[in-house]
Amino acid sequence: MNSDYSNTNIRQTFLRYTIPSVVAMLVSGLYQIVDGFFIGRFIGFEGLAGINLIWPVICLISAVGVMIGLGCGSLISINRGQGNLATAKQTLFTGIGLLFMFGLLTVVITFLVSPSILVAQGASQQTLLYSMQYAEICTLGAVFSISATAMPLLIRNLESPKIATSLLIVGAVINIILDYLFIAQWQWGLKGAALATVIAQLIVMACSLLFFFSSYSSMRLGLSSLTFSVTRAIKITKLGASTLIMYLYISFVVALHNWLFMKYGSPVDVGAFAIVGYLMSLYYLLVEGVAEGIQPPVSYFFGANQNDNIQKILKLAIKVVIVSGVIWLLMLNLFPTAIISLFNGTDAELVNKTQNGVQLHLLTLFLDGFFVIATVYFLAINQGAKALMISVGNMLVQIPFLIILPQWLGINGIWLALPLSNIALFLIVAPMLWKDIQERCRQDQAQRFAVVTDL
Repeated sequence: MNSDYSNTNIRQTFLRYTIPSVVAMLVSGLYQIVDGFFIGRFIGFEGLAGINLIWPVICLISAVGVMIGLGCGSLISINRGQGNLATAKQTLFTGIGLLFMFGLLTVVITFLVSPSILVAQGASQQTLLYSMQYAEICTLGAVFSISATAMPLLIRNLESPKIATSLLIVGAVINIILDYLFIAQWQWGLKGAALATVIAQLIVMACSLLFFFSSYSSMRLGLSSLTFSVTRAIKITKLGASTLIMYLYISFVVALHNWLFMKYGSPVDVGAFAIVGYLMSLYYLLVEGVAEGIQPPVSYFFGANQNDNIQKILKLAIKVVIVSGVIWLLMLNLFPTAIISLFNGTDAELVNKTQNGVQLHLLTLFLDGFFVIATVYFLAINQGAKALMISVGNMLVQIPFLIILPQWLGINGIWLALPLSNIALFLIVAPMLWKDIQERCRQDQAQRFAVVTDL
């Protein structure tokens, strides 16, 4: 089967898929970052603390969307690399079906558990009120959020990265306009922020569904292809489970940080953590864009048994995320006040606490990018167990640091838990990834030797 992956060199393929993917992720990230901007400016640190306390629930909802989007997308590209278009179409429709099935289940679960999650983090009365306002709407709109997260990933795997990016841009622009109306003009608070996000995601979901059944899709769905496969559904879920765990890890760690900051500090410290999270997420969005951008071609190359191309594109991705991580870290340390003031420039205590968090918490920011690339790489080559191992390891390694360090160092111990655990995990993941690359080199050498022998 002819494919764009086969018609260009590796650097062109990398740029063609990562640039739209990075733009798409940065644009989609505006949903939360713009919320933070308006909330910080018009509500203050208690509003920031409130939205940060509900962040574990938001992560859970996003996790389901990414799990299905990347799991289904990887299988679609592998099927296409093998030349099996009929199976790829069945995988696509099965993935869409899973989005609505898991979406309805997530609505029920998050609506029931979100109050307990907020109380468990030690929220103060006012902060809890703000959190509940946001939680009520974002949980009821979970189907739209999950679909708006996953469907652009599926569209990208159909070799339409520009359309995927365009849909996310439309959603982000709508969210910004509605945030301005609901928060700044009509003063609906966090309820307005949540409503703006859900409406924008509903529009992205509707447009994506129209694309799948239109002539613009390289695998247009029709009545003959509307077949749900339980076997494919299980494979999608298993393959994407590592990203689910990765997002659950983020959810759990954010909740644990919030609880510790409330225990050893105050809502101002939670507000500072929220701003540090927004600054960190800007890098994370770039990294996830690169990771999701390399996933379709890597999966295709894996299905086509092109190991040399897999190695080249992986090395490019690692270089990009590490260099960009170092650059962003330097900018945050050189111009901390100017950047932090975008979220709240009037509260001196909040700015000072946030600056301390930036200096300590983000010391090894670039290693987080390395872990994301490694996780998505193993997922893309159908090695979900290794991807899951990295995600679980990320959580298990960090927990001891979060338990021990605050007892010795107080607030600073909470900030330092992430960079120290990153160093420990890197010593495990780096050799595992290197071993896989070397194994692919040996496979290529063996194939070349076999060809020469036959000649």
